[in-house]
Amino acid sequence: MADFSEFIPEVRFEKIPIRSLVSNQTYQRNLSLSHIRKTATNFNVYQINPVKVSRCDAVNYVFNGQHTIEIVAAVSGSRETPVWCMVYEDMEYTKEAVIFANQQKFVMPLNPHEIFTASIEAGNDQQIIIKQLVESYELQVSCNRGPNRICVVSTVEFICEKHGLNVLDHTLCLYIGTWEGESDSLSSAIIKGISLLIVTYGDALRDDQFIERVGKFPPREVSRNARERKMGTMGYAEVMLTAYNKRTKYPLPWFRLHTLRSQGAEAGNTGLNK
Repeated sequence: MADFSEFIPEVRFEKIPIRSLVSNQTYQRNLSLSHIRKTATNFNVYQINPVKVSRCDAVNYVFNGQHTIEIVAAVSGSRETPVWCMVYEDMEYTKEAVIFANQQKFVMPLNPHEIFTASIEAGNDQQIIIKQLVESYELQVSCNRGPNRICVVSTVEFICEKHGLNVLDHTLCLYIGTWEGESDSLSSAIIKGISLLIVTYGDALRDDQFIERVGKFPPREVSRNARERKMGTMGYAEVMLTAYNKRTKYPLPWFRLHTLRSQGAEAGNTGLNK
């Protein structure tokens, strides 16, 4: 019979109260209070991983899961709350540090498209609505670039979460009318730039004028001119606003665009300025 023991760690699972866990080893990173607060707000018991513990001289040293125990303590309101632990007996301190240092090195994180797809399968209303809206413009959310394919799903989700479905709808409407799904135009910066103009000018931004005048410029030219400005999304918005205002009797005022930018900076960044 084959020996698979080298693939099975010598460990046992125990429920241990948080108060009985120690997490003060030098190799540990500092606790992120913002991460603890954010995760506690979106707490889901099925997303808790077992805490890895090295037991030495009857002391339970946490070498993987210090944030987990603080999140559970915050949500439950008690350090008497037990958590599932994988307990290793008498593990050397240096081995703990090596495991901690390498724990994420060979892990493949989920990309935004994978998370979006999983959310669809889970029946998440927001992602389902976004998918339906995108497909109503004969576009598709994809992980591969190409005509009519939106790979920057996190940008689409951000616009919907920050500014609402109507702004996202208007953004996609202007985008598809201007460049008709050309793959070079489906960049995060261009989509954010369009949404920034919509948020700034509202009904004063005429769709027909935007499509006619901005559409005269290939997306690569818009991107090149925007990058020269070195202002991120604001640079893209400026380039498109310049094209929109060209030879018009009633141009949209520039000061409103930059007023929104300064207000966003004072408020802690709108996310569209990046």
